[in-house]
Amino acid sequence: MAVRRLNHAVLYVRDVARAVAFYTEALGLAVDVEVPGRMAFLGAPGSLNDHDLGLFAVGEGAPGPEAGRVGLYHLAWEVGTLGELAAAEARLVERGALVGASDHLVSKSLYGKDPDGTEFEVMWRVPREDWPGPDESDRLRPLDLAGALKRWGPDLVTGAAAGSAT
Repeated sequence: MAVRRLNHAVLYVRDVARAVAFYTEALGLAVDVEVPGRMAFLGAPGSLNDHDLGLFAVGEGAPGPEAGRVGLYHLAWEVGTLGELAAAEARLVERGALVGASDHLVSKSLYGKDPDGTEFEVMWRVPREDWPGPDESDRLRPLDLAGALKRWGPDLVTGAAAGSAT
């Protein structure tokens, strides 16, 4: 048995309405089902999943994630184009949620935190033919989004959005 991919993620949050507002406004997810104050299920546009993100309320007094502790470090959300990655960057900056950016040579990545401090990645997959060889060991570099946009343009669709293995 081998898994094919991650189907969905479920997060405990302090306030469902606040988390729903963040994930719909910052990442463009849509509410599929919501029980106000208790839980919500959100989906990505075009997703074939029943839901891509589940949110369950645990209350305002619940402790948040802490770096260096066992548990989830981050989730990675893939966008189809660099134009979408640039738009995500603007939305995250607008909300004060952008905490980092990296070039992993196989992906261009932004890092953010939601209102509860859960970290996530928004990434664009570099076309497979442009991936580095196995001798390239340094795969953590500063992100040059303007340079990537110049090289591949804002509309090149890659990864799962392209419907291929690129």
